Amino acid sequence: MGMGVKHSFMVGMSFGLTSAVITTLGLMIGLHSGTHSKLAVIGGILTIAVADAFSDALGIHMSEESEGKHTAREIWLSTIFTFLFKLVFGLSFAIPVLILDLGTAIIINIFWGIILLSSLSYKLARGQGESFLKIAGEHVGIAIAVIIIAHLLGEAIAVTFS
Repeated sequence: MGMGVKHSFMVGMSFGLTSAVITTLGLMIGLHSGTHSKLAVIGGILTIAVADAFSDALGIHMSEESEGKHTAREIWLSTIFTFLFKLVFGLSFAIPVLILDLGTAIIINIFWGIILLSSLSYKLARGQGESFLKIAGEHVGIAIAVIIIAHLLGEAIAVTFS
């Protein structure tokens, strides 16, 4: 893999995977807490996987363009990789919801999200010569904060609007 392709792949993987985990878990937890509806949760996952994949890909495209140091090919590769990672990993959260009861699927998806973030953290820590525990602690800590906030927000929305 050439340097430009490697950069584009890492941008797409790092951003797409992280965004898929954080956004999908937040949406899923919030919808579950607010509605306890499998239909709402699966609809939210599928919608956010597609819509946010396009949004994030365009955001990365514009961000890479604004740096003024990447070729058009590198920019488009970053865009495509971001879209694909966000879409695939976002959709992966739908599988447990489709085949298990909602409560079990939520728990499995929380663990799945932590595994994905930890794996990416390991790759980043190794590449930067940093402590895995420090990097993973930051990333997983933010995910846990999002999960807690989304849960509380979902409950508050249910109480306020039902």
